Amino acid sequence: MSTPTSPNSPQGLPLLDMEILRTFLAISETGSFSRAAQQIHRTPSAVSMQIKRLEEMLGRALFVREPRQVHLTPEGETMLGYARQLLEINDEAVGQFLSPQVGGTVRLGAPDDLGTRVLPGILSLFSRSYPAVQVNVRVGRSPDLMRRLDIGELDIALLVAEAGNRPHRLAEPIYREPLVWAGREGGVALQRTPLPIAVADRGCPWRRMALESLTRSGHRYRIAYTCEHTAAQEAATGQDIAITPLPRGLVHAPLRVIEEDEAGLSPLGDYEVLMLRMPARGAAVEALAEHIMDHFSGTPNAAAAAVV
Repeated sequence: MSTPTSPNSPQGLPLLDMEILRTFLAISETGSFSRAAQQIHRTPSAVSMQIKRLEEMLGRALFVREPRQVHLTPEGETMLGYARQLLEINDEAVGQFLSPQVGGTVRLGAPDDLGTRVLPGILSLFSRSYPAVQVNVRVGRSPDLMRRLDIGELDIALLVAEAGNRPHRLAEPIYREPLVWAGREGGVALQRTPLPIAVADRGCPWRRMALESLTRSGHRYRIAYTCEHTAAQEAATGQDIAITPLPRGLVHAPLRVIEEDEAGLSPLGDYEVLMLRMPARGAAVEALAEHIMDHFSGTPNAAAAAVV
């Protein structure tokens, strides 16, 4: 695909793609292609391809790539200033036409993992297009979020559930991904008996899927680390205390995916992100709901993730 050019620019200079600039900005802020990919809900390979296109168009290397992080080159530092200005102007221009039509407050609930990893990036982009909408976020357990939505304390709730499970009548699946076992690269936790695992407390669908998988495969196990926060489970796994169930897209160094055939583990299956929203809550609620769905629809599904 050829790069679009402006007929009014000197010598038909190519036009910068706003989505690629957002990717460039995410990498520069996180210092990592993989972390940026999670933030903008794309695969690392798609992120790499976008930056390759940008570097080829400019004829300059923008990043110095190292094993665990990336740094901006002097040309990248220069581009960073332009990227921020261009994105601000773009968002201001678009928001000028969209935001006056929508205002108010939206009460949004989400479990810990989505509330800490995913929502901040989504809401940051949403606020640029809808600055008149105030979003109040409550992070909590799924049963509490469903109860609060039913009694009118929330307008939208996001849940995580085993694929195909509908814990609420309003549940609408918006994203699906495989759950996998993760362990420390070069670690020995996988060889221990009983098998040490790190999971959340009772009620977590990932915990239930993990225990059912171990029962099917006949593995003896012990729960070595319990915490509601996925980041803490990742930290324990990174120290080789245990292995843990994680979405495939969240497994990155120093962790690795434990393939089923190497340990005799049964498949964990897929999980889904579900959206619940109360009907007829106004334009602000609908705008945020559509914005969230648009972001998740841009994230690779299970089939795409398997070939990346």
